[in-house]
Amino acid sequence: MRRTPTHLLRVATVGTAFAMSGVVALAWAGTGDMERPGRQPGGSPAVTAGGPAAYQPIGSTTTSGSGGTSAPGPDQPSRARTMVLTGSDRLVAAAVPARAASAGHKRCRTGDKLVPTCGILWGVAPGARTEEHGFDALAEFERKTGRHQAVYHAYHHGIRQLFPTPQEIEIARQPGKKRVLLLNWKPESTTWAGIARGDRRTDAFLDRLAEHLRHNFREPLFFAIHHEAEDQVRERSGSGYTARDYAAMFRHVVKRLRAHGADNLVTVLVHMAYVPHTTKSWFSDMYPGDSVVDWIGFDTYSYSDPGYGHGDFAELLNRRSALKPRWPGFYNWVRARHPDKPLMVAEWGVWFSKRNPGHMAEFYREVGQQIGRFPAIKAMVHFETPANQKGQDSSVDSTPAALREYRRLGRLPVFQVSVG
Repeated sequence: MRRTPTHLLRVATVGTAFAMSGVVALAWAGTGDMERPGRQPGGSPAVTAGGPAAYQPIGSTTTSGSGGTSAPGPDQPSRARTMVLTGSDRLVAAAVPARAASAGHKRCRTGDKLVPTCGILWGVAPGARTEEHGFDALAEFERKTGRHQAVYHAYHHGIRQLFPTPQEIEIARQPGKKRVLLLNWKPESTTWAGIARGDRRTDAFLDRLAEHLRHNFREPLFFAIHHEAEDQVRERSGSGYTARDYAAMFRHVVKRLRAHGADNLVTVLVHMAYVPHTTKSWFSDMYPGDSVVDWIGFDTYSYSDPGYGHGDFAELLNRRSALKPRWPGFYNWVRARHPDKPLMVAEWGVWFSKRNPGHMAEFYREVGQQIGRFPAIKAMVHFETPANQKGQDSSVDSTPAALREYRRLGRLPVFQVSVG
């Protein structure tokens, strides 16, 4: 049975973070515990055409399993470090970065285009790839992680169901627990080129959607259009799915909705931060233009097993390849090309491995230690699933130590942003 907002009021919240003052040390290292294509949400970006074996990863600030070490980018420290997974040699930041500490002195809130006045929005796609992905999954995630989620991520496809749904509206408006909706939509009605040309059925749906929003939901919400589209690019004339076709489709959808009064949509261009795609010659052609893109997002996961995607938080954000040494990593790339756009880590998590169970907890510690190096990030939305297409598990409670470190991470002042 679906839970009502009244049921959800029992979920624990974190109310003391804003009372913190001064510079807060991130002294996590003393615990000593060791212990992620037409893709459905949560498919692993490292299991697409080409496969991880074709790429030898090199870490942004870590030494990879292949032995390559990258030069630091503009938002990275000048000294490389080795990923350590034991309790004897963990990095501890001397203090929270200035922007994180500032969250303890003033109340951070969502501002224009939902960009926080300070701090970073914290959210989740709960129960992804399961039947329990609404109220129940959200309530359970908030219960086990011990805090309110400012962003609720849900997925839609096709041209039949209008959104936000009644349940999503309840989630956004829950008394005392307002949330920002991040709604992800894949048209699936015709080709990108067909939509860009004004496909009749798609346009009719967009007009109904705009009317639905005008009458039923006026609050600002994040709107992502066909996330991770790189996987479907077919760069040949007439395919209807070229990178430029995608950009044209995105522009058409946004302009059509805006023309019909849906002015509360905060648009997010969500990329798959997978090196074999991001280094293609057509990658930059996917950009629809500053006038229709409010935020830039990317989906990226850490792998507990050594190989592609194994490393720390800095490696996650600036994943590179020894075979493509000129690629600076996604964060560095987007900061250079679109310096004025806020960034969202729209899906992230750690794929747990029983062969390396301590990696998840270690990774969460390093998020807190390294987040200050990446000031363009304004939202982080975890993707919580017990099994992706390969059966991999990103549950934050995969081990007691992992859950403990994720709870600590969520309590950091930098992640305390109120919706309003």
